[in-house]
Amino acid sequence: MGTVIGSILPFAVGIAISPVPIIVVILTLLSPRARSSSLGFLVGFLVGILGGFVALTLVSSLLPSHHQHGANPWEGVIKLALGALLVLLAVRQWRKRPQGDEKPEMPSWMQKIDSFGFMNALGLGLVLSIANPKNLILTAGASVDVGASDLSIEAVVVAVAVFTLVAASAVIVPVVAFLVAADRLRPGLNALHTWLTRENHVIMAVMFIVLGANSIGKGLGAIWP
Repeated sequence: MGTVIGSILPFAVGIAISPVPIIVVILTLLSPRARSSSLGFLVGFLVGILGGFVALTLVSSLLPSHHQHGANPWEGVIKLALGALLVLLAVRQWRKRPQGDEKPEMPSWMQKIDSFGFMNALGLGLVLSIANPKNLILTAGASVDVGASDLSIEAVVVAVAVFTLVAASAVIVPVVAFLVAADRLRPGLNALHTWLTRENHVIMAVMFIVLGANSIGKGLGAIWP
């Protein structure tokens, strides 16, 4: 189980450090209805990550088992394809980074977060976790490792729980911290929001290239062990 959890953690961390959900949760925490909107976003994000990972893991469990000498061509091909997608995403994010003094533009939907209540924020959390192509690719990469393993049901439940909590940790931590010490966090949240908005594309490019290379390496290892 330790090997599988070790292999899915990089993908979970990749989702966790994705700047967009972090920016959104910061915006909910700075909004007039901070408590309800931030909790709604957290619930939606958690449910989306959990549901997506469970569904993709079930699909991955249908992959053919390992062939002789430990080879698994299907698993290898999927990981190679996911790795290639991640590398392409890295290139795209790098090209979209702000140049010089260029100011990054905020999407128009982010400007509406101030008016969000619990249900609106919950829906946004679901969308950013389930309908986000970047998250789906990262979740698929992790689910292949779990679905293609020989773990018991109990071990799979542990792996799913670990993945979900780590992937959502960047949303869980600020929400919990805000509920404990709201006034102390506001200046730091503003500064973090400004930095993440500026460096969003660079962060994602670096993350995608690292995870893409890792997935390609695993894919080659599954085809030619």
